[in-house]
Amino acid sequence: MRRILLTGASSGLGAGLARSYAAAGTELGLVGRNGARLEAVAAECRAAGATVRTGEFDVADPGPLGDWITAWQVTAPIDLAIACAGTSGGPAAIGQAEGLALATRQIRTNLLGCMNTIEPLLPAMIAARAGHVAVVASVAGYRGLPYSPAYSASKAGVRAYGEALRALLHPVGIAVTVIVPGFFDTPMTDRFKGDKPMLKSLPDMVRVVRRGLDRRRPRIVYPRLLGLGLQAADLLPAIVGDEILRRVPFHIEPGA
Repeated sequence: MRRILLTGASSGLGAGLARSYAAAGTELGLVGRNGARLEAVAAECRAAGATVRTGEFDVADPGPLGDWITAWQVTAPIDLAIACAGTSGGPAAIGQAEGLALATRQIRTNLLGCMNTIEPLLPAMIAARAGHVAVVASVAGYRGLPYSPAYSASKAGVRAYGEALRALLHPVGIAVTVIVPGFFDTPMTDRFKGDKPMLKSLPDMVRVVRRGLDRRRPRIVYPRLLGLGLQAADLLPAIVGDEILRRVPFHIEPGA
């Protein structure tokens, strides 16, 4: 039986991937903060034939999540772990402060939550010389965006963490995939008020990510052109890149 761990499984990409992987012969470990939404996704996955266990945890709290992951690994190895859990925020407008509470919440959930998910898995995977882990960064991690500085910082950290892990763990047989999505249609994206260039549907994003994971690709960047655009902005002189990004008015409404 294939065993797959997904955080952020109560909505968005995590829920979409859970439904995609749900099938007979698969055991899913689904983690989310919203118990009702998590159980609804779990019920869909069970109806598709999967065996499902759920954990209602905040990935920013390493203790309970790590204990749950470790206990599952005792019963059987986890073949694939996808750290999808995330949150977003930002200042109300250019020139305003984001605030320490909102900024640190994003770092704790997006970056530390990713590490809290992956690190408990690694000793068993290294001992077995097998396994596959995936982390969800963002094109915002290529170049800090003025309307979401802490979100950009957190996703840049996730991207660097995943890239480093891949080089570190390849010699012991563990695959690492860094997922770098642009805008796609989720409730979190609905809170982004402004232009959303190259917006993709959730099913389209799930399809591309699932295909890349099945092929154990080291990176999945989608849409690729948006990723390249932000990489190019980072290569420009800072004053030019800043001016380009300031011309894209944007703000993120408060929310989870």
